[in-house]
Amino acid sequence: MKNYQQRSVYFLIASSYFLIQLTLSADEVLKQLQQRQFAPVYFLQGEEPYYIDLVADTLEKSVLQEHEKGFNQVVLYGKDADVATILGQAKRFPMMAERSVVLVKEAQAIIDLEAEKSWPFLEAYLKNPLQSTVLVFCYKHKSLDARKKLGKLLTGDKKEPSPPGTVLMTSKKLYDNQVAGWLMGYVRSKQRNITPQATAMLSEYIGAELGRLTNEVDKMLLNLAPNQPIDEDLVQRMVGISKEYNIFELQSALIRRDVLKANRILLYFEANPKANPLIPNLTLLFNYFSRLLALHQLPNPTEADWNRLNLRSAFARKDYQTGLKVFPFERTRAIVHLIRRADAQSKGIDSGSMTDGEILRELVWLILHPVPLQAVIGG
Repeated sequence: MKNYQQRSVYFLIASSYFLIQLTLSADEVLKQLQQRQFAPVYFLQGEEPYYIDLVADTLEKSVLQEHEKGFNQVVLYGKDADVATILGQAKRFPMMAERSVVLVKEAQAIIDLEAEKSWPFLEAYLKNPLQSTVLVFCYKHKSLDARKKLGKLLTGDKKEPSPPGTVLMTSKKLYDNQVAGWLMGYVRSKQRNITPQATAMLSEYIGAELGRLTNEVDKMLLNLAPNQPIDEDLVQRMVGISKEYNIFELQSALIRRDVLKANRILLYFEANPKANPLIPNLTLLFNYFSRLLALHQLPNPTEADWNRLNLRSAFARKDYQTGLKVFPFERTRAIVHLIRRADAQSKGIDSGSMTDGEILRELVWLILHPVPLQAVIGG
């Protein structure tokens, strides 16, 4: 895992009634678990579910041996459990094992997690947890409100210190310009390599959906020969991207003003709409032209400028260097506006009876033909 992927974590020092606050990477948190240093309570929260699942799965697999799980491991779901049920399970002593595990998935759906009536019981347990229980809350897609009682207690404010024995991990989504670096680090952690072309393609096509990204990479790793890197051909074959008819080839055709190729790709998209949904394609085109617009405002981009735009390799920069020559600043700005207009049309705004295929076809035509923006939008 990359060091820049920082997570706020609090963990128990054995036999102590205070916490040492550390900022650890997800890799370092997992290292603590691999060393069998378990805390009584884990609260895993944040917008990025990948790290929450990773830590929770590690706890589920590593705290107990397989023969101990029948009596000592309970999995609850937030929509089906309340605080009383969860605490009732957490207060049970293990049977013929050193610990018990209570794993609460989708904890954000617990209806009374922050209710006034359940707060005294939850607060009492968090301040004095059963040391033989490992209680894990998987609170996905958001974080606790730090202004409310539970958020204040877990994060620790000036008046109320954090409860002893609680690990609080906040998992944030990656920014788009971090995905390529994270992906290369993930592949290296598997003792494998990935080419810049494949990195750029996966980063753009899948984006910051780390769960999906790792699933696709793991699938490809199973099909690699020893010392074979993940390359562009493997990505196209395994991820289901057509070699000739995909959004990257369409983008390339637009940059090179290849009208015939662009129209062939559009026909393929219209014939295979499920494999080529409009919104992701618009997102990729928007990413390209918005970066191009940023580069236009940097007459002599430095290495740091390229890196900030997630264009670290010569391969990734090539299409942008060509695009700067083909699309002047004002034209690029108009195209960004046209893509936003197409996105609105895809949501039913000023689109009439246009299909997704017709919306994309119109957008491509407008990109290839320098019609004044005012003539398109009126006014």
